[in-house]
Amino acid sequence: MALRHQQREQIERRIRAAIDRLLAGQIPPGGACDVKTLAREAGISRASLYRTWGNLKDEFEKRRAAAWAAGQQPDPREARIAQLRDLNQRLTGKLARTHAELTQLKERHRLLLSVLAAKDDELQRLRRELSTLSRESPTLIPDEAQRDGAKSVVPLPCR
Repeated sequence: MALRHQQREQIERRIRAAIDRLLAGQIPPGGACDVKTLAREAGISRASLYRTWGNLKDEFEKRRAAAWAAGQQPDPREARIAQLRDLNQRLTGKLARTHAELTQLKERHRLLLSVLAAKDDELQRLRRELSTLSRESPTLIPDEAQRDGAKSVVPLPCR
């Protein structure tokens, strides 16, 4: 069924008004700044928008792309999605850096435990040597030094 000239102008005005509203950020509940919502807001079918009013659909998409390129985001949901993507990207980077730092700290911890174990082994060896020397030659360690040392040093058990 062919549209009369007056009907065509009326539908075109409705589509242009819907385009202006959507690009101004007046998104209806449950809608988005997209072709589907544009058709619904203009009161026509999506198929009709594609077939008969393709030039206006293309104009809408160009204006929407230009708005996005200019840093404007008519659809608050799309703006929120963009913010969340950015936040997700920053947090993912921070997590990767934290993981790398944790890996380095774990390796340093292992190294320090190894050094500590070596020092402990050396200390135990020196204590055994001292114990052996004091039994074999008690004169090497003066009595007075033994008494003073006995008060302040607590012997550790040998392994």
